[in-house]
Amino acid sequence: MKQEDRGWVVRILDQSGASEGDDDVVEEVKGFLDLAHANAFARAYVRDSIERCRVPGAADRDVLQSWFAFGENAEVVDAGEEGWKSSTELDDFVSSPATPMERDWRALDPRRLVSDDELAGPPDGDGQDEDDDDAFVTEIIRRRQQTPGKE
Repeated sequence: MKQEDRGWVVRILDQSGASEGDDDVVEEVKGFLDLAHANAFARAYVRDSIERCRVPGAADRDVLQSWFAFGENAEVVDAGEEGWKSSTELDDFVSSPATPMERDWRALDPRRLVSDDELAGPPDGDGQDEDDDDAFVTEIIRRRQQTPGKE
């Protein structure tokens, strides 16, 4: 079975060596839509980790040393040359602080993705017809308009 068939996995690695034994794996995040999604998550995760290691006034060298001592790295499992590697961007990451968007790995986390079925909501077999639903929405709007002190 090829990696694409199982879904991509990003492995989070503890840089501090504080993990028990020789295994520095903190966790494995599964369920990425494609390799680009896994790469973007890994990149943002490392970018955030570096920013958490940055202190005001620190030299680039100090930020990098702090990251190697206390930060977390991320790698896309079985991606080979196509997988994002932190080593290719570390110098850029430590020399220029990240924007909030660049470090927002949570927005890319597949564990937070919502399926189309969840977006659609529960099926209409709830025993109520659409007229009841419309009446409920109209009542909410009417009450908001009548709330004292609110325009």
